[in-house]
Amino acid sequence: MSIENKLAELGVTLPEAPAPAANYVPFVQVGDMVYISGQISAGEDGTLITGKLGDTLDVAAGAAAARRCAISLLAQVRAACGGDLDRLVRVVKLTGFVNSTVDFTQQPQVVNGASDFLVEALGEAGRHSRSAVSAASLPLGVAVEIEGIFQIR
Repeated sequence: MSIENKLAELGVTLPEAPAPAANYVPFVQVGDMVYISGQISAGEDGTLITGKLGDTLDVAAGAAAARRCAISLLAQVRAACGGDLDRLVRVVKLTGFVNSTVDFTQQPQVVNGASDFLVEALGEAGRHSRSAVSAASLPLGVAVEIEGIFQIR
C-alpha cells in the first residue's frame, strides 16, 4: 500500500509543505538523507496550536500538537521527494521541542504524539531515534516544534 493511501485510510490529508518564515530553507538533502527544518504545531486550518504544557495545555493536547508537527514533516518530505512520498525509506531521527513550564517533565509523552503517528502511518519505516526536550518558549507561542531527519531513495 502506498504511503498516501495509508494516510488516507487514517483520515489524514497532507497539507502543502509550509513555506519557511525566515531566511532558511524548509529542507536540505545530502545524499539520501533529508534534513527537515522544525515544523511548528498548527491545526488542519493552519491556525497555530499555542500554549504551554504544564500550564494551559495537558499532555493529550500536547501530543495532538506533536502529531500535527509530524504531518507537516511528512508534507516537507513529500516536497523533498518531488511529490512522490513513496520515495521515503525511513524516519531516522526526530528532535521535539516542547513549550513547557519549569517543572513539567512529560516531554517524551508529548512527542509520542508524533512518534506514534509516524509508526502508525509508516510501520517499521516510521521507527526512529529521538530527543524530546523542554523549551521556555517557542516561536509564536506554539506548543510544540519538531525537526526530523529522513532517508529517501
